[in-house]
Amino acid sequence: MVKELLVILISSSLVNNVVLSQFLGLCPFLGVSKKTDTATGMGVAVIFVITLASAVAGLIYQYILVPLDITYLQTIVFILVIAALVQFVEMFLKKFMPSLYQSLGVYLPLITTNCAVLGVALTNVQKNYGIMTGIVNGFATAVGFTVSIVILAGIREKLTHNDIPESFQGMPIVLVTAGLMAIAFCGFSGLL
Repeated sequence: MVKELLVILISSSLVNNVVLSQFLGLCPFLGVSKKTDTATGMGVAVIFVITLASAVAGLIYQYILVPLDITYLQTIVFILVIAALVQFVEMFLKKFMPSLYQSLGVYLPLITTNCAVLGVALTNVQKNYGIMTGIVNGFATAVGFTVSIVILAGIREKLTHNDIPESFQGMPIVLVTAGLMAIAFCGFSGLL
């Protein structure tokens, strides 16, 4: 069991990185990656939401949807769970970390519609993960998202001090950088 969880941990965070391999969650990945502080804050928020959403969605799926034979409602239920969790995170940050709340801006509510969060919940169901395995998968996926966004933010901070051709300034160089990161993360595919 521990070996299986370790494989899922490495696989979900590095080999099958949600942003760089599956291309889910690109909106906050590209939008919030201008500063490492903001990217780290977004990453922590995503870790919290995805991990908790994996646990709650797994419990609801296993103990409510399956016994009542209404698994066809899984997507709607998962979206509602994710929306409630994001509201909780938003209220928490607004009260206890107002500077982070301000810096995340519109991207914090976008966690609700972040396809990576819903993608993890649906992946857990599709792969028949148990609750514990689903939580580990959710946590690892969120850690992979955080690693990716923080690396991109660090590179973007360094890029501001470089002489970039005018046609590549702004989002074009960010997309090129993200593409090169995706290629680099393909190197992890030999781990498993």
